[in-house]
Formats: sequence, C-alpha cells, structure tokens
Amino acid sequence: MRKAIWRAVIEVGFVVFLFYSNLLMGEFMHSGKGRELGLAWAIADIVTPANFAIAITAALIGYVVFEFLRSKF
Repeated sequence: MRKAIWRAVIEVGFVVFLFYSNLLMGEFMHSGKGRELGLAWAIADIVTPANFAIAITAALIGYVVFEFLRSKF
C-alpha cells in the first residue's frame, strides 16, 4: 500500500513539473514578456492557485487513466 502511494505521488508530481515547465517555456517563447521582465516575473506569473488546481486535476486524471490501462493490459 505504501509503495502505491509513493508511486502515485511521484507520477502526479512529475506531471505537475511538466505542466509548469511548459508554462514557463511559453512565457519566454510565445508571449515574449518573460524575456523583457525576467525569470522571477515569469515564475510569479505562472504560479497561481488556478494553474495549480489545473495541474493537480490533470495529473490525477492522468494517473487514474494510466493505472486503469496498466491493469487492463
């Protein structure tokens, strides 16, 4: 049981990391404001409660789907 919980935490954490790294890259590549205002501004702009809720929700849904697929195949 304990191993399954750690596995879930690691997988969800990795998806959240990928989500935030994608947002951070977008601040520098697409909007262009990250280049002008710097890294600290870009991080402050993407680390919001709404983005965190989206990241956790997407990561949990992804975890449930992949665990379902792992048990099926």
